[in-house]
Amino acid sequence: MTRSAGWLALAGLLAFLVLYPIGWLVLESVRDEAGALTLENYRAAVTTPAFRTPAVNSFVLATSVGLLSVLIAIPMAWAIARTDMPWRGLMRVLVFGSVVTPGLLTALAWIILAGPNAGVLNKWYRALTHSTGGVNIFTLPGVTFVAVLECYPFAFLLISGALTLVSADMEDAASILGSNTRRTLLNVTLPLVMPAVLAGFILSFLEALTLFSSPAMIGIPARIFLLTTEIRALFEFPRRVGVAAALALPLLLVTVGLLWLQARLLGRRGYATVTGKGGSRRLIHLGWGRWPMFGFCLLVLTCSAVLPYIVLFLYATARTWSEPLGVGNFTLDHFRTVLFTSSAAQRAIRNSSILALTAATAASALGALIAYIVERRLLAGGPVLRLLAMAPMVIPGIVFAVGLFAGYTRPPLALYGTLWILFIAYLTKFLPYAFMNTAAAVRAVHPELEEAARIAGAGALGAFRDVTAPLIRLGVLASWFIVFIYSLRELSASILLFTNRTTVIGVTILDNYEFGSWRVVSALGCLLLAVNLAVVAGAYRFVGGSFLGGARE
Repeated sequence: MTRSAGWLALAGLLAFLVLYPIGWLVLESVRDEAGALTLENYRAAVTTPAFRTPAVNSFVLATSVGLLSVLIAIPMAWAIARTDMPWRGLMRVLVFGSVVTPGLLTALAWIILAGPNAGVLNKWYRALTHSTGGVNIFTLPGVTFVAVLECYPFAFLLISGALTLVSADMEDAASILGSNTRRTLLNVTLPLVMPAVLAGFILSFLEALTLFSSPAMIGIPARIFLLTTEIRALFEFPRRVGVAAALALPLLLVTVGLLWLQARLLGRRGYATVTGKGGSRRLIHLGWGRWPMFGFCLLVLTCSAVLPYIVLFLYATARTWSEPLGVGNFTLDHFRTVLFTSSAAQRAIRNSSILALTAATAASALGALIAYIVERRLLAGGPVLRLLAMAPMVIPGIVFAVGLFAGYTRPPLALYGTLWILFIAYLTKFLPYAFMNTAAAVRAVHPELEEAARIAGAGALGAFRDVTAPLIRLGVLASWFIVFIYSLRELSASILLFTNRTTVIGVTILDNYEFGSWRVVSALGCLLLAVNLAVVAGAYRFVGGSFLGGARE
């Protein structure tokens, strides 16, 4: 096969994976049930009050989450990246723990803690105050609170990355002129990283706008409906795929526009004091102030990472939740139900394991191939390959699922009802992460090493096998771990594409929650968390600490 033929085949595969479902999404939004062209779906989406209210709720939630995420991320990122606050390394690991914790489980943990009637915190509050008050998680502020816990790590990663590149020279100059730490932070450091702050707001806004887990578990019981939950409702009988597509397409356009703006902001280089080379970087000594900062960071991380793990384990292992915890109230029956009794849970674990293994392997292999071709400029169409490989990043999972459903439920590609449609969804959705990680690894290997191997008599394939492949293996391995973790807990696309035979862990957790089987949900969630932590530990062991900063959903 010639190079041009290989380029066309690879570009065709990527274009098909990405553009085929998007094409069907657009087409389905302008067709009626008979297949005739119409704008009725958009009219219904715009004029029907049942759809307007979720749209308003979604943008209110996303704006609130974006602002709160940035307000939390700025002091946390500054304290962890630039100060002498104690336990900074552990704090960074816990932030990553928040990223890999499925939103479903965070939502369930806070329902157990802050439910209006039987919530643990409410029981403690009433026992201490002898009152009937308390908090109610089933409100829009409750949904916002849990959504912030899911979204603030993305703003943190962007802002902390920018802070680590800020030279201390200007901060030292401000100190010489009499500025204290607070004034230096507000007047010097913060303006320098403002592009990253704005980009963090945009990313958190988009994550909240397309969030499904906490709105489904907390919002629906409170009758707080969002666009994502309405799209799912439109797939219940009778399905209204056209209206769902008309609701999903604006989400895609908003996502594309804001991510373009984010790229422009992060691409600015007008702040020359933020550089990759030169300039000293030192830790800022907070004195006694490091302990309040430590307390703030610990509070946030306890809410987002520590409490969910503790609460779910205790809830899954307690015979009776209302009784005091102890040996007599300890049981593993709920784990036995999940592993040995519940056929639905066993089927979900099996399907998710198959999908995670195959999607991680395929995405890391395809991502490595594309990254090598693009970074080594082996084909004239490299920029097009890069664009196609990165395109799924701008497509929200539930939006992509609508397109996949529209495109793969009719001959000749009638894949609905099989694991293949979920495999295609996972492979396409997570391919950008595999590509980005491997591309960074390929860029780190200078082409001169391959050229030296060729001079020594090795062919192009031999030079890649003996020189490049061993040097980029950690990047490929990191890609595999990242895709595996996110595939194992995927929900937003799966919720529209599963059947009883192809159910996965995320869908089974949500179904059991809606049926009231919270103990089974907790046990299955604990198993999922345990696997996630084991995979993260393996990734850290084989790939190193860079893995903790390289994964984002």
